[in-house]
Amino acid sequence: MSSYDLVVIGTGPGGYVCAIRAAQLGLKTAVVEKRAFGGTCLNIGCIPSKALLHASELFEEAGHGFEALGIKVGKPKLDLAAMMKFKDEGVDGNVKGVEYLLKKNKIDAHIGSGRIVAPGKVEVTGDAGTTTLETKAIVIATGSDVAPLKGVAIDETRIVSSTGALSLPKVPKKLLIVGAGVIGLELGSVWRRLGAEVEVVEFLDRIVPGIDLDVARQFQRILQKQGFAFRLSTKVTGIDTSGSRLKATVEPAAGGEAAIIECDVALIAIGRVPYTDGLGLDAVGVARDDRGRVITDAHFATNVPGIYAIGDVIAGPMLAHKAEDEGVAVAEILAGKAGHVNYDVIPGVVYTMPELASVGKTEEELKAAGIAYNVGKFPFTANGRAKVNRQTDGFVKILADAKTDRVLGVHILGPDAGNMIAEAAVAMEFGASSEDIARTCHAHPTLTEAVKEAALAVEKRAIHM
Repeated sequence: MSSYDLVVIGTGPGGYVCAIRAAQLGLKTAVVEKRAFGGTCLNIGCIPSKALLHASELFEEAGHGFEALGIKVGKPKLDLAAMMKFKDEGVDGNVKGVEYLLKKNKIDAHIGSGRIVAPGKVEVTGDAGTTTLETKAIVIATGSDVAPLKGVAIDETRIVSSTGALSLPKVPKKLLIVGAGVIGLELGSVWRRLGAEVEVVEFLDRIVPGIDLDVARQFQRILQKQGFAFRLSTKVTGIDTSGSRLKATVEPAAGGEAAIIECDVALIAIGRVPYTDGLGLDAVGVARDDRGRVITDAHFATNVPGIYAIGDVIAGPMLAHKAEDEGVAVAEILAGKAGHVNYDVIPGVVYTMPELASVGKTEEELKAAGIAYNVGKFPFTANGRAKVNRQTDGFVKILADAKTDRVLGVHILGPDAGNMIAEAAVAMEFGASSEDIARTCHAHPTLTEAVKEAALAVEKRAIHM
C-alpha cells in the first residue's frame, strides 16, 4: 500500500495545481486520473475551444476584413480537418505539459478510476488492476459534466454537447444552440464564422445570465449584427431525430403554442453539473447539497475529517482559474499556511469577438444589496487604438462605491477584454478606487486607455468623450 500526505482525485486545473503546490510545500503527493491529464479544461473545454475560436476568427478576418486593410488574398478556403488537427495538437501539447510538471515536482500519478473507500484510503482501479493508496488527506477535484436536457438524448453526432461540438466533421448548414450561456455562444461563434446559420434558444429572457444586464443587452445586439438569431423566454421540449434533419419542438417558457425549428446539428449547452460518479461519497458520508455539490467549509473541508473538495464540485462559479486558486489555497492550508480565495475578485470571460469580461458586482447585484454606486462608461468608438484597428464594438464600465469610490465591479465588452480585465482584478484585490485607476498612467495608443477613461467617467471627467 502506497502512503502519502495528500492524494488529489482529478487532474484538471484545480487538481494538478493543488498537487504541484502541495509538492512545493514538501507534502508527499499523488494524483489519480482516469482519462487524461488536464481534465475537461485542457482536453474538451477551455483549450480546444480557444484554438477553434482563434482559427475561426482568422478565417473570418481573411474573408471579410483583410481587403479593407489593403491586404488582398482572395476568398479563403476552409480545410476543417486541418483546423481540427491544429486544435488537437494544441491540446496534446498542453496535456504533455501537465504530465511534465507532475514529474518535475515528483508527484506520483495513478491512472484509473478513484474511489474513496474510507477516510485516508483511495482505491484506484485501472488497466493494471486495483491499488489502494493510504493518505493523510484527500482532495476531490473531479470537475463537472454536461447538464442534460430532459427528454433529449445526446449522441455526440447530431445532438451534441460541447464535446461533440468541438469535433464536428463538417460545418452544419443550420446549428441550433440550446442555452445562451458562455459555452453556447463561444461554440456558436466558431461555427457561424465557418459558415453555419446559428439560432439560439434560451429559457430566460436574456443571454449570458449573471452578466451585468446593460452589458448583456449590448452583447446580444452585437451578436445579432454578426448573424446570430435568438429566441429568448423559450424552451426546447423535444428533438425529433427520425428524419434527415433534426426537428426541435420549442414553446414559450411560460407555456403556449409550440413551433418547430429544423436544424442539422443541435448543441445542448444549458450548463454543467458536479461530477462525483463512482467516488463513493455516500458510502463514506460526504455531504452534498440539493444540486449535487460537495458541501465544504471556509477551508474546503467536507464534513468527513481528512476529505476536502475544490473546483466545479463545490459551490461557486465553474471556472478553471477559480479551481486553480482553490487548489493552491487548500494545499497551503494542509501545509499549515493561510490559504485563501477572494471570491469577490474572480474574473469571468466570454471568448467571442468581441470578448466580454467581468469582475466583481453587477448593477443588479448592487441594487439588490442596497449599495449606492457611481457608474463610469467609455465606448471603444472613442478609443484611438480601437478605431484604427476597426474594433470599435463595446465599452468599458466601472462601478464604484458612491461614498468611498472603491471599485466594486468592472465590465468590459470589447477587443481583448479577457486580458484587460486583469488590470481591474489587480486594482480590486488591492482595494483601489476609481481615482486610483484614473491617475495611473496608461500607454498610448492602447485599448487599456478605455479602462482609464471609464475610471475618469465615474466622476464625469473623461477626456476623450
